[in-house]
Amino acid sequence: MKLLLAIPCLCFALQASDWPSWRGPNGNQISPETRFPLSWKWSKEGGKNIRWRVELPEPGNASPIVLGKKIYITQSLQEGHNRALLAFDRSSGKELWRHVVSREATDSHHETNPHCSASPVADDHGVVASFASAGIVSISHDGKQQWQTDLGPQNHSWGQGSSPVFHGKTVLIYHGPGEFSALHALDRMTGKVLWKTSLKEVHPKERFDGFAGKNGGMLGSFATPLLVTSGGRTEIVLAASNKLRAFSPTDGNELWSMDGMNPLVYSSASFGDNTIVAMGGFFGSSIFVRPGGSGDRTAERLVFEQRSKKGRIGSPIIYKGHAYLTSNDGFGQCIDLKTGALIWEERLPATGANGETWASMTLAGDRLYVVNRSGDTLVLRAAPKFELLASNPVGEISNATLALSNGQIFLRTHSGLYCIAEAASTASSH
Repeated sequence: MKLLLAIPCLCFALQASDWPSWRGPNGNQISPETRFPLSWKWSKEGGKNIRWRVELPEPGNASPIVLGKKIYITQSLQEGHNRALLAFDRSSGKELWRHVVSREATDSHHETNPHCSASPVADDHGVVASFASAGIVSISHDGKQQWQTDLGPQNHSWGQGSSPVFHGKTVLIYHGPGEFSALHALDRMTGKVLWKTSLKEVHPKERFDGFAGKNGGMLGSFATPLLVTSGGRTEIVLAASNKLRAFSPTDGNELWSMDGMNPLVYSSASFGDNTIVAMGGFFGSSIFVRPGGSGDRTAERLVFEQRSKKGRIGSPIIYKGHAYLTSNDGFGQCIDLKTGALIWEERLPATGANGETWASMTLAGDRLYVVNRSGDTLVLRAAPKFELLASNPVGEISNATLALSNGQIFLRTHSGLYCIAEAASTASSH
């Protein structure tokens, strides 16, 4: 199905220190800054390098974003009957406002994946958030609704996870997974649908992932669209169910596709060193490929692994010829970008009972930061030799990716939002 309208062009300026989406200012989880705390400690009586902590009303998996003097998160309230965008003052942690969208019916979701798991995205005009079946909203920086667009139901028994992405004057939304999965482009200023490309999810004849040998099995993609510019062309890359696919930002037409993705995808594709890396979920496949080209590019895969030995939820970082990531059972991995060979794989320590890792890594300088589900932020060296630099526990469940901005680290757990910064001798708790 295809719906298409004309798209004009507009761009917004961001500060170098902003972290306007869950993948950072350049969509690759890499900060242009290098000075962030290596270690911290949380205590109500006064912690180390904790600027402030604020209590959150309900659990949430969406990552915080930063624009200027404000921090934004999406937040489920009343178990999804109310879906909110919350704004906080970055200097104090004070909640400045919340915009709530009410919905009598709730969407299906996994108990570990609450409503509002898609992270927001911000620019000078405001903040856009995806609330699944409750719609897409744009909110000004002072909390006023600019528009709301209903893209129809988003039904999947495990909920949602894909976040909106800006491209010029458009907002790219993968409204899925589920029966009505589709890639949309909305007008940034009005929310009007400019084009829509339906992405039907089908069960393959044979599965090679964790559902191999079983009838049916879960399918669908939770990936965020990735913008890749190379060779004078920009393409939208999506790790979709069963295929890695690229689309034109202008009209949503498919530019190329390749077979090999497994039917269930958690991770978003990554790009660096002129290589796209896409990984499936639940012992799924891995594909490395160059951008560009057209049609069926299955034969052009640089690396293809049909079934991984680990399950992956977080998305990889590409840095100096290697892909760095964590498996959801708590192992850190370094993979050679040219060959797909595993350089190192190490179990990461956990102070609590749950060492699983659902968040994606972030990179500052040569330090990789990642949070596990016990609330430990682990700091690793981004190098072909494994080196654990620090472990920083806060003792609260976290599935969110860190935001790095202006020397500060923002951590979202199921119960709190933290600002972590050097030279903070006491902690402020709200």
